[in-house]
Amino acid sequence: MRIFFVILLCGLAVGGEWASVAGAANDPISEKIERERKTLETLKDKIEEKRKRADEAEKKRESVLQGIQSLDEGLVHHRQDHHEISRKLRQKDREIEEITDRLMAMRTSIDARREAILARLRVQYMEGRFGRVKALLTADSYSDFQRRGQYLSAVSHKDYELLETFRADMERMEQAERQRTEARAVLVAFKLNIEKKLADIRVLQKEKKVYLAKITHEKDSYNRAVEELQRSASRVDGLLHDLETRRRAMALHPPASSPLAHGVRGTLPWPADGKVVSYFGRQKHPTFNTYVQRKGIEIRTTEGSVIHAVMAGSVVYADWLKGYGLVIILDHANGFFSLYAHASKILAKAGEQVTEGQPIGETGDTGMIGENTLYFELREGAEPVDPLHWLAKR
Repeated sequence: MRIFFVILLCGLAVGGEWASVAGAANDPISEKIERERKTLETLKDKIEEKRKRADEAEKKRESVLQGIQSLDEGLVHHRQDHHEISRKLRQKDREIEEITDRLMAMRTSIDARREAILARLRVQYMEGRFGRVKALLTADSYSDFQRRGQYLSAVSHKDYELLETFRADMERMEQAERQRTEARAVLVAFKLNIEKKLADIRVLQKEKKVYLAKITHEKDSYNRAVEELQRSASRVDGLLHDLETRRRAMALHPPASSPLAHGVRGTLPWPADGKVVSYFGRQKHPTFNTYVQRKGIEIRTTEGSVIHAVMAGSVVYADWLKGYGLVIILDHANGFFSLYAHASKILAKAGEQVTEGQPIGETGDTGMIGENTLYFELREGAEPVDPLHWLAKR
């Protein structure tokens, strides 16, 4: 029995030892696993972050023209705000001028009434405190007394009216002064807002200049921009092919006697005033020694010049187009289409009928251009033709 207890105690002692050893061994492993798990999660987060950045970089790399369009949209938005604030500023200026004119008229009227009141006061002073009583008491008869009383009553009434009118004029003048003060405060706020908008515009213009310089001087960026421009041009080609196909399907061929189709080259009105700075056909890049096929011409204009329709027709496109900026395309229903790009404002809506010479937009610098320039294409069917052969000589 004694031996059994000794063995039991030894067994319990050994079991406790093993349990403590196992517990000591498990804790570090759990901690290590936990640390590894956290490290893994951190790595996953870093990988995900890098993947997002890579996607964003890829998107930017893929869309050079989208970057330009985003800047253009911001510029157009700020310019519209600037024009709207300028309009309100001019309106407030006119309002202040009107108030100032009213104030001058009021002051003239008040000065005249003040002189009249002073004249009445001088008369009353000269008559003395009992002047009116004397006038009544010196009446020759009762009827004369009544007449003098009526006269004095009328004079008193006129004096009262004069004072009341003077008081009302003073109140109106003070109110006009307050209105002018408030209008001037609004004017100052408008001017500050305009300065801010102009600063925003200058920042965006600088960003766009840097962007365009990168495209101009870095061959990789230039090649990507050219590829994207070709895709945009393909969109235009596709749109015009569809329109032409539809026109033919509806048997809307241009009449045989169409003056445009037969023999009046060199008579179309110009879409905008300005100098031609880029011509139709194959053009060489001055830096990269590469060639592009231009389907239209570029006309350098002053900012905000009016864009005119070169022929009557309907608006088939009036929206943004990557690389081209704000674009208007007209279907002239005689087999010809015309395209106007880089506009700062579109004045015609898709589906609208326009007449020859009608203003359809204003020139600008939207799209892959840094100065105010109108890009103009003329298409016979879907095929581009040299606009200079069709525009009036000048």
